[in-house]
Amino acid sequence: MLNAVENKSTFYYIGKRTMDIAGALLGIILLSWVFIIVMLAIKIEDPNGPIFFKQKRIGKNGQEFGMYKFRSMVSDAEERLKNLLDQNETGSIMFKMKHDPRITRVGKFIRKTSIDELPQLWNVVKGEMSLVGPRPPVLREVQQYSEYDKQRLLVTPGCTGLWQVSGRSSIGFKEMVELDLEYIRKCNLRYDLRIIFKTVRVLFGSNDAY
Repeated sequence: MLNAVENKSTFYYIGKRTMDIAGALLGIILLSWVFIIVMLAIKIEDPNGPIFFKQKRIGKNGQEFGMYKFRSMVSDAEERLKNLLDQNETGSIMFKMKHDPRITRVGKFIRKTSIDELPQLWNVVKGEMSLVGPRPPVLREVQQYSEYDKQRLLVTPGCTGLWQVSGRSSIGFKEMVELDLEYIRKCNLRYDLRIIFKTVRVLFGSNDAY
């Protein structure tokens, strides 16, 4: 898998970074009205809580960074998580709970439509993420990775990817890893564009996001 990463051309990496910056900035500009509406909705529902949620994630080559989201949970969600771990519905090291009691009313909508992920466009501008790539995991997950699983950390993580457009929450961890490794083997600019366009099509009304 390392050879597949090393064999990518300089043109690919320059083209991918150019597409990331242009796409992220365009997205921020065109969706600025969505940002404003969501920010207001979050503040109206919970005036004392923050609008954005910044979580430590693991990026390329195991580097830690702060990933941004619109806050979709109660303010003390991380503290409450330890009491919910035994209710994990994925049967894997990723935590997913369909009826998570920590999610707010606004949060249910923005998670359903993936609007909560939009602030990650700023992570893309900063170079910590790409528009397309493997989902950036939390440290708790990486600590349980096998050497095989760690191969998904060879590339820059993405806002969307093959996993997200193939079923998202309905897909288990092992299948997600295989999809990520398939992406790493096949990735090129045309493949990235196909995933981006497919993401746009499935973004609203998805039954797989929670």
